[in-house]
Amino acid sequence: MPHNDPYALATIRIKNLRLRTFIGIKEDEIQNRQDIVVNAVIRYAADRAVQFNRIEEALNYRTITKKIIAHVEEGRFALLERLTRELLELIMEHEQVLSAEVEVDKPHALRFSDSVSVTLSARR
Repeated sequence: MPHNDPYALATIRIKNLRLRTFIGIKEDEIQNRQDIVVNAVIRYAADRAVQFNRIEEALNYRTITKKIIAHVEEGRFALLERLTRELLELIMEHEQVLSAEVEVDKPHALRFSDSVSVTLSARR
């Protein structure tokens, strides 16, 4: 995708999206939902959105966030890596996206630690 406007490379950050899902392999993790925190950084060429100032030309972060929420809340995941990968793929389905990075935190997964997280990224 050509970038005519050097100022139109947009970065969208979804910060600290707090959700609950089934994540893990221990019996209590399989039985009970746990908190996770999702952070995503999405870069896309916003030339047309900037030029025309129309929502139809922009990457709709609300739509992406709703898909992330549904995927997390309706799913069951053994590994953080798998959940992170699936969320990254969900974001990259949008052709406008040039690159994305997703971090998923599992609070209180380790004693003496705030959380454990996995981060994955992709680019076109």
